[in-house]
Amino acid sequence: MTTVTGTTLDVPTPDGAADAYLAHPEGDGPHPGVLMYMDAFGVRPRMREMADRLAGHGYTVLVPNLFYRAGRAPVVELPDLSVAEERSRFFEKLGPLLSSMTPEVAARDAGAYLDWFAASPLVTDGPVGITGYCLGGLLALRTAESHPDRVAAAASFHGGRLATDEDDSPHLLVDRVRAELYFGHADQDHSMTDEQITRLEQALDAAGVRYRSEVYKGATHGFTMSDTAAYDAEAEARHWRELIDLFGRTLSA
Repeated sequence: MTTVTGTTLDVPTPDGAADAYLAHPEGDGPHPGVLMYMDAFGVRPRMREMADRLAGHGYTVLVPNLFYRAGRAPVVELPDLSVAEERSRFFEKLGPLLSSMTPEVAARDAGAYLDWFAASPLVTDGPVGITGYCLGGLLALRTAESHPDRVAAAASFHGGRLATDEDDSPHLLVDRVRAELYFGHADQDHSMTDEQITRLEQALDAAGVRYRSEVYKGATHGFTMSDTAAYDAEAEARHWRELIDLFGRTLSA
């Protein structure tokens, strides 16, 4: 893998500046762009580490702070989640931030991030790739739906609520997708049940979307995140293999 440069920057959006982490190979560019959507725990050392690793494979990777309206990252510090009191306080703070990410807000922000890729000399012309984790997996699918001509591939890992019975469930809009999709589901995930997985796959099949959907047996929600108790090294390694293979097929150098 190549040497990587990492830096922070602000991405202009209709609602203000979104702080973000940027990782890209050193030297002459440009390189294919990848939008990396954070999990609900925010842009932190683990997310920057993952962006650096992906950039080392030859990509310009942008990791925006999805909660920028509430402040710069870290908006909420990740505590010791094994302590019940700290965990409870943390999720109380996180709840309103998660609720703020409506489909309309997500589409508006995604357009701003994609505009940044289109304008950057570090990024090759053409559609980008997306990878998302937890909340970010949901947003990866929503972005492929709201901006179909600008996304070549999108991956969701331990994404939740992709196919609920609500009116704004993302599975209802998959007929808009032109990208190739990959889903790496957590096992026994209450936010993405077997029923939801089946519902999602049926919608994708009906729409003729190119996709793969796999359950990582034994891996719990959050399996890619080495700074949490949910981390699963084997599942994380599998996630990297699938992600690099997906982008290698779909993103032009």
